Amino acid sequence: MRHADLPLVVDFHVHMLEPEVFKASTNKTVFTGFGANPASAPRPGAQQLMGRMFDPKAEIEDMDARGIDMSVVTASTVLQGTSWADPQTDLALCRRCNDQAADWAARYPKRFVGSCVLPLQDPKLALQELDRAVKTLGLKVANISSSYNGVYVGDPVYHPFWEAIDKSGMTVWIHPEGVRDPWFQRYALWNSAGQSIEEAKCMTSLVYEGVMTKFPNLKVVMAHGGGYFPHYMGRMDRNTANRPDTVRNTGGKTPSAFLRSFYYDSCVYDPQVFKVLLERVGADRLVMGSDYPVGEADPVGWLRDCGVAGAELAQIAGGNAARLLGIAA
Repeated sequence: MRHADLPLVVDFHVHMLEPEVFKASTNKTVFTGFGANPASAPRPGAQQLMGRMFDPKAEIEDMDARGIDMSVVTASTVLQGTSWADPQTDLALCRRCNDQAADWAARYPKRFVGSCVLPLQDPKLALQELDRAVKTLGLKVANISSSYNGVYVGDPVYHPFWEAIDKSGMTVWIHPEGVRDPWFQRYALWNSAGQSIEEAKCMTSLVYEGVMTKFPNLKVVMAHGGGYFPHYMGRMDRNTANRPDTVRNTGGKTPSAFLRSFYYDSCVYDPQVFKVLLERVGADRLVMGSDYPVGEADPVGWLRDCGVAGAELAQIAGGNAARLLGIAA
């Protein structure tokens, strides 16, 4: 399928798996409640989908069927996130993921944009691997979580990381590894409410700790449309009026003033939520994301069903991603 009216279609939310990293992470990630609900194999119906994440040719087959020109491929950190490991093991596993992403992008340069994962539990090791990912592997996107060992990525300990990202011009895509609170493991709430809460906490951290003020040119793309953060600004801004000391790191700007400091993927599953997000941040801050292989089977069609058309559709379906990543439409 080809979308003849669109010059370029880019899916910004596409997952991949690396065999050895996936094996090492079994029952250590949010997918199994960090081992509370151990599984020796994927649940029925998921095995075939998960299997496609190991195979670039399978992913390209699905891209062709959906009319996707290029995909930003990112390690699925809810399935094989590695922050459970000691820092050196984490680094070694991240390197395997990054080598795989670089290999896919090198073999299929017109179809894949590669991303790196980083051992951000140890910022110094993370900076070393970031340097390798950019200079040696040529990766264009950093795929990071909302927090590491309870420390959110806006924390001052991560400001050297953001400074390095700012200097490199790299795009950062934030997708939480998953909330560790045991309450969220019941009913798979980590994936429904939990991810949206994590994204809201992450964006709040980046705003209030001054990252988005200190580095105004950052290119940060939030998975799942930024979760709950963009949809509850009234109370956030009211708190600024009541407690002006809380915005000491933002130059006095309210949280809502930073909504357009971020980019957001379209993976929200609800047309009403997407329409509000589009109204609040504008078409130029949105990228298309399907959550492959488990999300929207026709992400362009879903955007059309939301009423997006013309120049706005071209922006969201691929134009904005091309601008962020330096891709010719």
